[in-house]
Amino acid sequence: MKDKPVTVTDFKRMKRDGIPITALTAYDSIFAALLDQAGIDLILVGDSLANVFQGRTTTIPVTIEEMMYHAEIVARNVKHAFVAVDMPFMSFQINPEDALKNAGNMIKKTGCKAVKLEGGIPIKSTIKKIVDTGIPVLAHLGLTPQSIHVFGGYGVRGRDNHQSLIDEAKAIEEAGAFAVVLEKIPRNLAAEITSTISIPTIGIGAGNKCDGQILVTPDMLGLNPEFNPKFVRRYADLAERALEGFKLYCANVRSRNFPSEDESYE
Repeated sequence: MKDKPVTVTDFKRMKRDGIPITALTAYDSIFAALLDQAGIDLILVGDSLANVFQGRTTTIPVTIEEMMYHAEIVARNVKHAFVAVDMPFMSFQINPEDALKNAGNMIKKTGCKAVKLEGGIPIKSTIKKIVDTGIPVLAHLGLTPQSIHVFGGYGVRGRDNHQSLIDEAKAIEEAGAFAVVLEKIPRNLAAEITSTISIPTIGIGAGNKCDGQILVTPDMLGLNPEFNPKFVRRYADLAERALEGFKLYCANVRSRNFPSEDESYE
């Protein structure tokens, strides 16, 4: 599949054939290109950039202009993966008309192929309006970080309301979403949703029965060592390696070891 761009049709086929979908986040050209070379199926330009790029404690302050800036950079450097972008807080919640306008501008100005919206039944009509206009929508249920002040924390969702989350998943499927991210919900609930709806589920902290998995790239690379939730598997310790390199550079400069004659011009 790496010889051609990934499409929503591919995701449907992958769910049908039991092929797990791989997804990670990107916010810049270097990591976007690396993820694409690695064969990642879906790259999300997430509003998680607020946490890992801007150093904020929530995703709420991110603006649509900031999302467009990062999304255009990522999409421009990707040839294979399907690139989706988060609609930030208050860019789609007011009414379906404003949401459609913002989603349309996002797609036109960034080159991304889909937008991601957090929420279920309350935004069903919004998802449908966007999809009916020709813009693919990736939905997001469970822990929805834009609603963190309502939840009062980042705990597991769905332990006491299994049926309501299943109903939410059915609603976004009916609205036309091509897939749904399930974040931080019990694995048995995620498995039930996955077997109940026809669109792919992409889990993050939702067990291994989802149709795919997504992580925040800086988290899985160990670039944010203080953030270590249960669901994140660390595939590298880049923060430690980078810190070693920075310290060595400082020592080399201070000892006049760098630059050497070979690294200087006549």
